[in-house]
Amino acid sequence: MTSTRQPIADQPLDARREQIKCAALKVFSEQGIGGTKMSLIAAEAGISQGLSYRYFKSKEEIFTLLVEEALEAAQASIDRLPDLPGTPTEQIRAFTANMLDESHKKYFLLLRQAQTSEEVPDRVKQLLERYSAKDTLGGLVPILVRGQQAGEFGPGDPERLLFLYFSVVTGLMLQDIHVPEGYWLQEIDRLMKLLG
Repeated sequence: MTSTRQPIADQPLDARREQIKCAALKVFSEQGIGGTKMSLIAAEAGISQGLSYRYFKSKEEIFTLLVEEALEAAQASIDRLPDLPGTPTEQIRAFTANMLDESHKKYFLLLRQAQTSEEVPDRVKQLLERYSAKDTLGGLVPILVRGQQAGEFGPGDPERLLFLYFSVVTGLMLQDIHVPEGYWLQEIDRLMKLLG
């Protein structure tokens, strides 16, 4: 008889993997993949470098896993957007607030590294092709069109408007300036005017 429960001995392994992934996210977002070494990830996680190899074969394996999780989470968030309550304006405002939440900044920096570094693994390149910005933003087009029809947003090509809008939002997330936590959240109404 096979048990579906995870053995107790494996539970700390999962916690340790998460600890290493969190440390790697911080290091990758600051150093990029080229500037990151397993020793830096291990030090950030507070473990020995040798122990880190028990959980992950390489920094490339961790980087790929983090990129895949970030892209899947972003896509899932977009897929759920039409189910959010409220008008198209309220839906896009909620999505923007989620993007600008400080806890997502490291993921934006990680994805930026994935898009701009020449050292990314082939699997990451494949993931980026699969989750292209055009396809991802395309999921928001029906919401913007409904908003245009309701007079909530200005006229224009919905894909171009969304690309402009989210380029600005993403650019804010990537700024290396120190502002008080929640600062950009206070600017959502000003940002929303780009769609007006």
